[in-house]
Amino acid sequence: MRKNQKGFSLIELLIVVAIILIIAAIAIPNLLRARISANEASAVASLRTMNTASITYNSNYGAYASVLSNLGPSNGATPTSTDADLLDGVLAPAGGGDVGTKSGYTFTYAEPVANVGYTINAAPTSLNQTGVNFFYTDASGVIRKNSGAAAAVTNSPI
Repeated sequence: MRKNQKGFSLIELLIVVAIILIIAAIAIPNLLRARISANEASAVASLRTMNTASITYNSNYGAYASVLSNLGPSNGATPTSTDADLLDGVLAPAGGGDVGTKSGYTFTYAEPVANVGYTINAAPTSLNQTGVNFFYTDASGVIRKNSGAAAAVTNSPI
């Protein structure tokens, strides 16, 4: 062997790889928790937006929307009771649907009998991967949460 040989030995490279793997093992769970927190914050903000849209719809048309898509975009036309242009197409998909999906959460809109109010449930699309909490809101505007199961009016507000 030459004494002037330069470079890294195999042991030195293995030590560097081991250190990188240890750092990755620490960082990845924190990254996943941060993503879940961001999805949950987005779900709460979306519920607030949906509450505002529903109340605005009620003020303009004298009743709550019968389906979530009624709150959706009007595609450049004058807003009507079936295309109120109060929510984007992500939260209020076209076609008479009552389910929207955004940021790892599925939003389900329901109008109670006799057109008195509405309820919206937000559930993670993949429990423990996109979110761990379920959310609920209604015409009162209060957002409630429950861990592990669908939230309801009886759960505590956030």
